[in-house]
Amino acid sequence: ALSGVDIEIRRGETVGVLGINGAGKSTLMGIVASVIAPSSGSVEVNGRVTALLELGAGFNPEWTGRQNAEFFGILNGMTPAEARARLPEIEAFADIGFHFDQPMRTYSSGMYLRVAFAAAICADPDIFVVDEALAVGDARFQNKCFRRFDKFQKAGKTILFVTHNQELVARYCSRGLV
Repeated sequence: ALSGVDIEIRRGETVGVLGINGAGKSTLMGIVASVIAPSSGSVEVNGRVTALLELGAGFNPEWTGRQNAEFFGILNGMTPAEARARLPEIEAFADIGFHFDQPMRTYSSGMYLRVAFAAAICADPDIFVVDEALAVGDARFQNKCFRRFDKFQKAGKTILFVTHNQELVARYCSRGLV
């Protein structure tokens, strides 16, 4: 799906990625996040990447939101103490109340998204990759996420945003890839 793709994304850009199902959007994001190795060609990534590729991918449904968020931080290069220190921010951003300390198998898809997005965004990456995850969230949470995008943009961070919503690309992205 990515044969012949040659792109450069500059530091600080917010790039929307659009395409039909099967076009290679998720494959591209997985390669950027080093979750998938390219079968040919090369990728150069400068900076720490945090990715929200599939809803809660890598989260253990038997663990609580808190436990998963802490583990996510450690997997993304934080020390255990740093990951624990971020938990209040993650808990506040997720805004799911007492459910944060319940097993994630009891969560709705929206609650799962809230914890996954909060853990990813609060990891303070240089490059934030979001693959269609925001389609699950309610309007209030989506607005909260886009306000965080604004903060990232003002801080000069890079965002790669996969969506089928052309209006979101026009509104929040500096350019789009199709």
